[in-house]
Amino acid sequence: MITTNTLRLLGSCAVLLGLAACASQKTPATADVAVSRAAVANATTAGAADLAPAEMQSARDKLMRANQALAARDYRTAQDLATQASADAQLAQSKANSAKATQAADELQQNIRLLREELSRSTNTTQQ
Repeated sequence: MITTNTLRLLGSCAVLLGLAACASQKTPATADVAVSRAAVANATTAGAADLAPAEMQSARDKLMRANQALAARDYRTAQDLATQASADAQLAQSKANSAKATQAADELQQNIRLLREELSRSTNTTQQ
């Protein structure tokens, strides 16, 4: 099942890959920073700030430092930090999605338990 967030992520990646292809040799980190910015935005949309706050904070901090390095024309550092920020954001998004799936599964199990109890009560009253 493809969600809206997945489509946004794929669209963002396609645009950013296009930007990466057009990036000059002088500033190759620009595209990496843009990719990490999109990854952080996607993780935020997925609710990672609430469900994986440590990973989101790490991603945001590294993205901020990558932007600073880019502004200082330290492209290697900017590229490294952007890559790390993307990884942290993707981890945060995965943790958020996992937490949501676990919560949905728990709710489903609770509903099944309630239905079984209701069925048992219904069966017992019919037999009496």
